[in-house]
Amino acid sequence: MNAVNSLIQEVKSARHDYLALISTVSETHAAHKQTPEVWNVTENTEHLYWAEHGSVLGMWKTLHAIRAGQYEKKFDSKFKNLPIQEIIDRTWKPKEIVPPVAAPRMGGTLIFWRNALDSLQPILDAFGNEIQEDELRMLAHPHPISGAMDFHQRLEFLAFHIRRHHGQVKSILTAQ
Repeated sequence: MNAVNSLIQEVKSARHDYLALISTVSETHAAHKQTPEVWNVTENTEHLYWAEHGSVLGMWKTLHAIRAGQYEKKFDSKFKNLPIQEIIDRTWKPKEIVPPVAAPRMGGTLIFWRNALDSLQPILDAFGNEIQEDELRMLAHPHPISGAMDFHQRLEFLAFHIRRHHGQVKSILTAQ
């Protein structure tokens, strides 16, 4: 399996595990907030949708801009070749503030956001078919918190991010 396929598979696996975790959660439990400042299951799922939607769109736009000569092809950054966990450790605060573009804002039902999140996999698969392995270490669009990352790191981030929220949602469900 090449690096692109491996990265896409990691995201797919993380998404599958997250969706399995929330598959039997009732709408009532999904909407329950432990405290006003902690997202409930539905809000976590909506956030995951917006964050991935924006990330994949940004990667695709950047990749095409680089190929069209509209964006400079760069390979060097302060995080060159670092794994995503190290980048997060260096750039995130313990309680990070979500960028507005990825914040839950529409409301609605868990079943809607669960299906919306699941609907992103074919889009990610198509991106995986588009990007070439030798393009993975080119800089993608910057992450709103961590800054400059390459395409490999951005794809690693998607899986990391879903797993992070998997843990948060599991804690919410265990506490209910």
